[in-house]
Amino acid sequence: MRYVCLGYFDDARWERMSESERHALMDRCLAYDDELKRGGHFAGGEILQGPRNAATLRFRDGAVTVTDGPFAETKEQIGGLLFLEARDLNEAIQLMSRHPGVRVGPFEIRPVDDLSEVVDASEARRRKA
Repeated sequence: MRYVCLGYFDDARWERMSESERHALMDRCLAYDDELKRGGHFAGGEILQGPRNAATLRFRDGAVTVTDGPFAETKEQIGGLLFLEARDLNEAIQLMSRHPGVRVGPFEIRPVDDLSEVVDASEARRRKA
C-alpha cells in the first residue's frame, strides 16, 4: 500500500541551526531515504521551498482568492513529502519512526486512497455529456 508522509518543520528552528548542522541533518535524511530505496519502500519524495514562496487558493463568494503564504499561520509548516510503500500503517509508522527528519519535526502519515473507480465513473459521465 502507498502512503504519503508529510514532513513538517519549524522555519525559525531551521534558521537557528548552523550550516554544518543543516548539512548533517540533510545527509542523515537522504542516507535513510537511500535505505528505504534499497528496501523497496521509497516511492518518491520532494523537499518543498519555504512557506514564504507559497500561495493559497480559496473559493469564496463565487470567486477564487489568492493569499500569499501557507493555508494556516502555524509554527510548523509542511517542509516535504515522501511517498512510501508499506504493507500497512503499522509498517509505515515503523519505517518513518527511524527517519532522521522526525527528530526535528513531526511526520503525518496518510494512506493513499484508490480513486480508480471514481475516475472511471467520472470519465464515463463526461463521455456521455
